[in-house]
Amino acid sequence: MKRIHKERDRLLRRLARVSGLSGALGALACLLVPATTSGVELVIASLLTLAAGTFIALYTVRGAVFAALVAVACSITLISVLGAAPVISPSAVAAMAITASVTASSVAIPLIVRPNGPFIVLGLVAATLVAIGIIAITGHEMTTVAIGALMGWAANVAIGIWLDRAISAASERINEVGRAHEAERLASEFESQQRQDARVLHDTVLATLSLLAHSGVGVGASALRQQAGDDARLLKQLRLGAPLDRGSTAIFSPESDDESLGVTFESVRQRFARMGLDVNWHGAGRLALPRDTLDALIGALGECLENVRRHSGVTQADVTVSDDDRTVRAMVTDAGTGFEPVEVDGARLGYAESVVGRLSTVGGRARIFSSPGSGTTVMLEVPKP
Repeated sequence: MKRIHKERDRLLRRLARVSGLSGALGALACLLVPATTSGVELVIASLLTLAAGTFIALYTVRGAVFAALVAVACSITLISVLGAAPVISPSAVAAMAITASVTASSVAIPLIVRPNGPFIVLGLVAATLVAIGIIAITGHEMTTVAIGALMGWAANVAIGIWLDRAISAASERINEVGRAHEAERLASEFESQQRQDARVLHDTVLATLSLLAHSGVGVGASALRQQAGDDARLLKQLRLGAPLDRGSTAIFSPESDDESLGVTFESVRQRFARMGLDVNWHGAGRLALPRDTLDALIGALGECLENVRRHSGVTQADVTVSDDDRTVRAMVTDAGTGFEPVEVDGARLGYAESVVGRLSTVGGRARIFSSPGSGTTVMLEVPKP
């Protein structure tokens, strides 16, 4: 059984318990009014009222249908005992009406939603009305009791059905929200994976192809062979279904599992040294970062250095790393030709995705400072754990 159905049954039984016990107490109060009935009948009626309340409590706690049937049987017997008196006082009529309309009928709230529950409820209503009819045949006025019984059973049946349908509708709405959330999550994960794939391919295979298209100007043949070999290994991993969730580490240092910032930056420096760009390292030597944050920072830094190599017109760049209690910063500086940042196309994959997009996924950011003829400085920031 679904959890929401269990909660529904618990709610319905709780309502039935409150209603049934309230009815039993009300009927007992009517019986205690002086001159309601004789001593023996009063004792029997009082015991039957207490028994009906007890079995309603058992039914609403354990959910056993047998207890509900016994509670209704006690209520019908109570009506019969009071109706057997030669003269029925108004207090006795009130006790019978409360018993028929509230105490007995309260079991219908949880019972109506059970398998075969409607048939059981119809049988109990019929038995109650038969008992009231037999008493009426003996000459007593039982119209009030009969009307009360019909209204009480109808009201409790309606409450049970309404709550069941309301909870089912709420459950369906919850399921719809869950399905929508799951679809949105899958779409977000798929888009994120696509963006990650695009970043990795842009920073590796496309970069190498760009070098080859320009005949490897400024890059030695051995560096080109090594870079092409790294790209070939990456493509093989992709073909075999390997994920790209460790992008920059796989690109810059495929065989290293060391999470030290200094060691990983050294692999970046060596990679660009092979390609003709000397990277001068300044600042902190080793800073531990979580794997995803480290990958994002190294990937963004590699793309910045690649832009220096391609566009600055110089063969030297400086990387300065600093940190405080909350942030690690890497500043990439060159003395190249520079440019106007506002003129950079925001749709370009290199900076928008490989730098800004990468850092934003781990809560970081990038800022760029440049002007024509004055070189370029890019500030990369990532949060500490």
